[in-house]
Amino acid sequence: MKTTMNGTENGWQRVARFDELRGAGQLTVQAGDQTLALVLHEERVFAIDNRCPHMGFPLDRGTVRDGILTCHWHHARFDLASGGTFDLWADDVPAFPVEVRDGGVWVDVRPRGSDHARQCERLGVGLKRNLSLVIAKAVLLQEAQDDPVGPFRRGLAFGTENRLDGWGQGLTILTCMQNMLPQLEADERPRALYQGLSALANEVNGEPPRFAIRPLPGAGRDIDTLKGWLRQFVEVRDEQGAERCVISALEAGATRQQIADMLFAAVTDHRYIDVGHSADFTNKAFEALDHVGDEYAAPVLTCLVRGQAQARRMEEDNAWRYPIDLVALLETAFGQLPQALAAGQGQTWTGRAELAAMILEDDPAATLEAMLTALREGATMVELASTVSYAAALRIARFHTSNEFGDWDTALHSFTFANAIEQGLRRAPSVELLRGALDAAMSVYLDRFLNIPAARLPQPKGGSPAAESLAALPDLLNNQQQVNEAGALVAEYFHAGGEPGSMLAMLGRLLLREDRDFHTIQMVEAAMRQYRLLGPGEEGTHVLVAAARYLAAHAPTARAQGQTWRVARRLHRGESLFEG
Repeated sequence: MKTTMNGTENGWQRVARFDELRGAGQLTVQAGDQTLALVLHEERVFAIDNRCPHMGFPLDRGTVRDGILTCHWHHARFDLASGGTFDLWADDVPAFPVEVRDGGVWVDVRPRGSDHARQCERLGVGLKRNLSLVIAKAVLLQEAQDDPVGPFRRGLAFGTENRLDGWGQGLTILTCMQNMLPQLEADERPRALYQGLSALANEVNGEPPRFAIRPLPGAGRDIDTLKGWLRQFVEVRDEQGAERCVISALEAGATRQQIADMLFAAVTDHRYIDVGHSADFTNKAFEALDHVGDEYAAPVLTCLVRGQAQARRMEEDNAWRYPIDLVALLETAFGQLPQALAAGQGQTWTGRAELAAMILEDDPAATLEAMLTALREGATMVELASTVSYAAALRIARFHTSNEFGDWDTALHSFTFANAIEQGLRRAPSVELLRGALDAAMSVYLDRFLNIPAARLPQPKGGSPAAESLAALPDLLNNQQQVNEAGALVAEYFHAGGEPGSMLAMLGRLLLREDRDFHTIQMVEAAMRQYRLLGPGEEGTHVLVAAARYLAAHAPTARAQGQTWRVARRLHRGESLFEG
């Protein structure tokens, strides 16, 4: 066979002399951009990529025995012939066809198969085995293939199928990350997905799987009947009966709005269940479907029901009953909601600032009456809920650092619950769900001690360029408890005319550089959502001040995830890790 001058023919490349390989036993050679390890073992020649797929150590420094090459960095073992690994955390190493011709060693390094398909499979392995580095590498490749929703879709399917308890923190974190992608810088987006998927894998690890429940047999049921049954079953904590109602409603052709109405009604039949998590999980499930479509509706929405049925109910909690029976006050107010809404038809409400201030006061009965009055004066359901969300954010913006550290989460729960109710009302408005806005106001009332004394809202001094305030945030959050200082920098930034997108991207970056923390991720994602709804101005600034203060209170932390991410990214770029 004739060899061309550059040593290539039909995709094959001449890479070494056979006598040279026989003398050395192993050689490192170059085939275009590909660095190969050539191995002569038991009179056969093998060619594999010289980079260990785990962390890039050169495999020519490994040891071969019985047809198995062992990398000496983390002792991953590979079949020389196929490149397949016996240690699934390491990934297979590419192996290439070899021929010996006329005293030369020829290798065919043309690509075989789809890297995209292989990395989709590897993402599944990483999720099932809770391997963060494998997840990171798979996400990077899929991102390079311009498939930003692919990893999220795969994670959503994995999480809904493999955790008996259904929707939890892992799927919520993953959805928060997907929601935040547009606000992040381009190079931070795959990192957000990696952190979300890693959180999910960690939560699911070792959990028993879910088994799907079939819909009721026969013709489609009336959606209103199924809604009533669902609420009855959740009332008595019958999760299987409730789940069958949801899957039957989907089978009967219920729209996403109708299913949202069903599930949110069940969430708000009881007061502030699971300190707001059930409402937030329900909202996040529907936001997940916004990204992937209704083909995932059955596994996503049915996995909410177990948590709703088993959740702790605040009417059973002393703080909601004594010294003031908030539940009784709420039940009375609920009875007046339809009439108040009817009275407000056709009117325009202008009392947002006054109502927000009232919600932060110390009189729950007066707060509920003010909310009913707002409805009578023309406030829409969404406007009422949005006002409560803003008031809940102010609790965090004015949280005094003399409080116990764990009380940050008390205020956080009220805010994320209020945000979930607001987003639910934007999706599927109903009187039943509107009850949640009143519940949220009572939770904000119960948090009043967190603002005694109240931290002052930052008052910008002026004079600092916006870019200077933005650039100062990362170093500030490298130090513990720079809470007030962080809020002040955000206020200064916007006072100086800073562009919102840069601040949102910075908050996202500061979130991602720390190891995952469920509540901090909830906080930043909800604050970003609220800012997009409120827009520039005092209220939007206050919400981001709250987010920055919460971030500062929870930083710095361990940054092990960031180290794993940097390793994966360097491997993806073809950099060497082992040197030095």
